[in-house]
Amino acid sequence: MRFILLIFFMHMAFNQIAFGQTGIQQADLIRLAEARRLADEVGSTVWPGWDRTAFPVLLVTAEQELLVDYPRIPPGFTAAGYSAVLRTEILGRSRQFDPGLLATFPAFGLPPVIVIGQPGATNKTSTEWVLTVLHEHFHQYQMSDPEYFSMVDQLGLSGGDQTGMWMLNYPFPYQSAEVASDFANVSRQLAALLKGSSPADRQRFWKTYADFLATLTDPDRRYMSFQIWQEGIARYVELGVAEAAAEGYEPSLEFKTLPDVKPLSDIADKMRKAILKELANPDLQAHRRVSFYAFGAGLALLLDQDSEAWKSRYLTEKFFVERYADGD
Repeated sequence: MRFILLIFFMHMAFNQIAFGQTGIQQADLIRLAEARRLADEVGSTVWPGWDRTAFPVLLVTAEQELLVDYPRIPPGFTAAGYSAVLRTEILGRSRQFDPGLLATFPAFGLPPVIVIGQPGATNKTSTEWVLTVLHEHFHQYQMSDPEYFSMVDQLGLSGGDQTGMWMLNYPFPYQSAEVASDFANVSRQLAALLKGSSPADRQRFWKTYADFLATLTDPDRRYMSFQIWQEGIARYVELGVAEAAAEGYEPSLEFKTLPDVKPLSDIADKMRKAILKELANPDLQAHRRVSFYAFGAGLALLLDQDSEAWKSRYLTEKFFVERYADGD
């Protein structure tokens, strides 16, 4: 054990020397390496084909931004050093994004980049931070599909906004008492079915859900379905990664040595309970679009009760998760 720890601290010293002038910390390198390793080991078991997705990350620190695994050097970036932990060169520039940002978008063109602050700035433990990176990595999978951006445009929801902020600011009728009440009814039904259901129960639920969607205007229905497809399924995948890792994944020694690391089994259990709690106690008026994260995850879990074959339709039949329930 003493020999292993000696090697570990020598490894730390090397990287602190290599990156002492860039603002990147050894713990950042370890967390990024753990996210990549976790994706490699459990990613394809959670979602077939996900493992072939490019995985560039822009880490936002207080003063700088460090770019990892991007296929070219974007304007304004320069070489910041080599990381033995990540086995790659890192690019750097002065900070431009908010240190608390958690997002994925084509910041420098394709492929899309995960833009994420450090755990302290994003209010996450190291374990939660790594799982959040995997959530964002699934957004890279979504956006890397050749038809993704054109089909998003075809939804006709941007109102001319070219920044993508419409995805956050779309005027969905969250404050409508009728919409909130109807959504709450469907959400509670979903929560109950996730504790156990029959094929007939699920068939009735999908009919109830279709009836609810029919009460919305066409644009509102498209927006809700899009958010469920994009954010809800990403939440489901994040849960799937946590649960798959809890069953047999062994974190690296370096990662386990970080002071705020939590057992993956605890995080997975907490995450599933949080989703079920949100579904059983919905508040669309207060939580707004974030309500669709747990709801979409719940729909995916319900689909799994029949078969996981629906995943093969995810990219070919975009944005309307309810269509996967037909079993064709």
